[in-house]
Amino acid sequence: MLTTVDVPPLVQSKSLMEGFERRRIKTRGAEINVAIAGSGPPLLLIHGNPLTLVSWHKVAPSLARDFTVVAIDMRGYGDSSKPDGLEDHSGYSFRAIGQDAFEVMDQLGFDKFAIAGHDRGARVGFRMALDKPERITRYCALDIVPTHHVLNNITLGWASESYHWFFMAQKAPFPEKLLGADLDYYMRYKLNKKGVGLEIFTKEAMDEYVRCATPEQIHAVCEDYRATITVDLEMDTADFGKKTISCPTLVLWGSNSHCGRHFKVIKAWSEWCDDLQGFAIPTGHYPAEHRPDLVYAAFWQFFRGEKVKTPAA
Repeated sequence: MLTTVDVPPLVQSKSLMEGFERRRIKTRGAEINVAIAGSGPPLLLIHGNPLTLVSWHKVAPSLARDFTVVAIDMRGYGDSSKPDGLEDHSGYSFRAIGQDAFEVMDQLGFDKFAIAGHDRGARVGFRMALDKPERITRYCALDIVPTHHVLNNITLGWASESYHWFFMAQKAPFPEKLLGADLDYYMRYKLNKKGVGLEIFTKEAMDEYVRCATPEQIHAVCEDYRATITVDLEMDTADFGKKTISCPTLVLWGSNSHCGRHFKVIKAWSEWCDDLQGFAIPTGHYPAEHRPDLVYAAFWQFFRGEKVKTPAA
């Protein structure tokens, strides 16, 4: 187990994102749904696919005791706007989504801040840390390896589990039409990674994810994946070997996730990071909802500037 000495206990919330104020903040490219609470150093939380900002609901109220926590719905997801992806799909590049996040933090008065991201949100944080390193104090990625490494090291095992990367990247409207035939079925299938079971999600969170799975969101998510294999990969290829993430970086991954099973995670990240630590935790692809106790303990230590205590051997 992860050592949690001196780590405050988790807040037992009665509702999703309890205690958080909701705002809508306009950026140059979108209108972003934001939840904010707490005081202290600013910490930006960025969710993954097919989730929304409520995916942090089991850890965010606890983090708000020590940090000013800002959780966002990425453009195209949840209750944020769904702008056009543009002909080259750059409207949903990790850089474009990251620019929304920078502008949200600007309007909240935070010039420098830390980032925790899961899945797609971690890829946004990666691009933000490369593009504007002077603004990112610390960065934590949940259950990914860098996009450049993924797309240059594809294996049969990873590809069979991550079919959606290339299916959703197909030309519109092919994947949108197929997924839109039964969105409720798709969401429940997508979230049941490797048979872990949907019971790791609260009913309230699951209802929220299903509510937000509209045809408009599905199109935006497909644009996200189209950008990944085109403009995002081009950016990463241009930066590989030339730029690194200079801030302290923590990587956590599920021992029973596609990331943990198919990649040498620390080796992949070491190509990009100057100050790196990380370890696997006993979970699947959704650590903050399956094992919030371990995620919160690691976040609490890392974002306070402490060395994170790793699980016992």
